[in-house]
Amino acid sequence: MHMIYREDVSQAKPYKERYAAGFEHLIQSRQQQFSQRRADYSKDIFKNADRYREELRNMLGWPLADPPADAKLSVKTVLLAREAGYAVYRMSFEILEGLELTGLYFQLDGQEKRPLVLVQHGGLGSPELISGLYGSTNNYNRMLERVIAHGVHAFAPQLFLWGEEKGSFAERVRLDARLKRVGSSVAAIELYGLMRILDYFQAQDTVLGFGMVGLSYGGFYSLFLSALDTRIRSVISCSYFNTRDRYGWPDWTWWRSAERFDDVEVACLVYPRKLCLEIGTKDEAFDIAYAEKSVDALRRISQEVGTQWFTAVSFDGAHEFCRDDSPIQAMVDELCQNHTTQK
Repeated sequence: MHMIYREDVSQAKPYKERYAAGFEHLIQSRQQQFSQRRADYSKDIFKNADRYREELRNMLGWPLADPPADAKLSVKTVLLAREAGYAVYRMSFEILEGLELTGLYFQLDGQEKRPLVLVQHGGLGSPELISGLYGSTNNYNRMLERVIAHGVHAFAPQLFLWGEEKGSFAERVRLDARLKRVGSSVAAIELYGLMRILDYFQAQDTVLGFGMVGLSYGGFYSLFLSALDTRIRSVISCSYFNTRDRYGWPDWTWWRSAERFDDVEVACLVYPRKLCLEIGTKDEAFDIAYAEKSVDALRRISQEVGTQWFTAVSFDGAHEFCRDDSPIQAMVDELCQNHTTQK
């Protein structure tokens, strides 16, 4: 067949644009419907938190859902350095058969039991970067150094978020898609791994309780892990809290998740433990206007239990870890106070 008719490529452009606009219309319409369904779904979230945690685990997938009953935790430890007041170790945890999650452990000197804080990097980050092993800590603003300065142990895990070409950050999305085909997700495996790491440290004589801080992707993991694992008594989630309708990233999206869990509902599962949400007013990655709407929604849904359990701080900064140490001090105070109260 030999076509005689010809036209400029611009002729078809309006049809493509209308097609794309139609998809946007459909998505926004469904988002509105699912937002109302989510409001109805979560009405008793504070009264039945354990049931919602189970449903969150099921949404994220295996191994949070249906975890292996006989999973053994193999741990390897290498001493890297002894600094003034603490030792630095690189640790590897075989969280599932053939899968090792590594990180840096900063252990305070002495025999006194102290809290342990998980310090979580974000996208393109690493434990070495946030610890200052490479010099500058970039937008982490010396996050780990500031945490251990408050007299706590710290563990900084390496999640599948680094920036080198092999196993790169972009590869994470493809890995997540492959895992979702088999009933799992990157988030499910890494959250499960962090929970296994808590199992290990909980058994150590030097650890009295857990907190967590994180930036960006680290803020995501801080919020979700503290929602799922009640051993974390206080958490700081920085430069993450927002609405997933606005930021529908593939590895933050699960089947019909808009019907059940947005950031607000996940945050509710932290109650009655302490949650600090830090939001930069100049954040170039996540618009603060939508973050503030989600904070308002969290205040509304929390009216039945009060809002004293969480704080939301808008700080003068970009996509970075907050520069004010008062949330860190409040977290450490809460961990120590909680331990004293439980005795």
